[in-house]
Amino acid sequence: MQLPERIREFVERRAAGISASALERAAAALSDHYRGGKATATAPLSPEEKLAAYLATRLPATFAAASAVLGEVHRRLGGIRVSSILDLGAGTGAATLAAREIFPDLADCTLVEADAELAAAGRDLTPDARWIEGDLGREAMPTHDLVVASYVFGEISSPMSAVERAWLAARVAFVVIEPGTTRGFALVRQVRDRLLKQGAGMVAPCPGGGACPMVSPDWCHFGQRVERSSLHRRMKKGALGYEDEKFSYVALARAFAGRAPGRVVRRPAPHPGWVELVVCQDQGIRTERVSRRQGAAYRAARKAAWGDPWPPE
Repeated sequence: MQLPERIREFVERRAAGISASALERAAAALSDHYRGGKATATAPLSPEEKLAAYLATRLPATFAAASAVLGEVHRRLGGIRVSSILDLGAGTGAATLAAREIFPDLADCTLVEADAELAAAGRDLTPDARWIEGDLGREAMPTHDLVVASYVFGEISSPMSAVERAWLAARVAFVVIEPGTTRGFALVRQVRDRLLKQGAGMVAPCPGGGACPMVSPDWCHFGQRVERSSLHRRMKKGALGYEDEKFSYVALARAFAGRAPGRVVRRPAPHPGWVELVVCQDQGIRTERVSRRQGAAYRAARKAAWGDPWPPE
């Protein structure tokens, strides 16, 4: 997954003139925050340094996760037209930028962000969008076809109240993305269970709308590989040209959407002559061994990726 060139150039411009050491400190603090770990002790950072680090690390990661999720939502909704988006806790607008790449009719974009620095940068990236600087606990949520909340409900004190209001604002579908941690998944699962009881229809990732079969200490999460820019590699002191963004998500709709028959919920494990897949289906989670003798199924299993539908459609 690569950022569009226009966005990459924007990030590079915002980071120009900021010292490498400041960017490294800011990147470390951000990483700890999103993983829910202990904060790294750092020297004070300026707003410009924090923003540049966010743009170089979290913008690509959020864009990648949102692209993976919204691409699946688009496929599942089929021919349902989506022409407007409400992006909650928008940051610098990564989810909206991803949605614009996926939904061809998307024209009306409203983004809500409490941080003035992030919102200001977001306005530069999406000058034709409507921005609201405000707290999700207080701001009105006008109705839109698609409502997306990425990496935000875990940041507020009473998320379920905001979830209820966000669901009411969604005319077509509602998407929640959280970090792919046990805490992030627990929140996604809570949203899933609460809204399914209210009549929401499952879109993804679950193949059914029954009780979630995932049992602790396991948790449902997925990964999207993100290309690291040269700036990102310097900040993270990483040799690899990529990193994997881990996320949990749920997408729900007002009307029935075509669900996957099953979902690969672990990275496929290839072996000589066979592939092991862990698949979530309506009946529960099972491990499937697909051997070379199974012909087309084996070839499909060798190509299968974490998060893909299974059997392939």
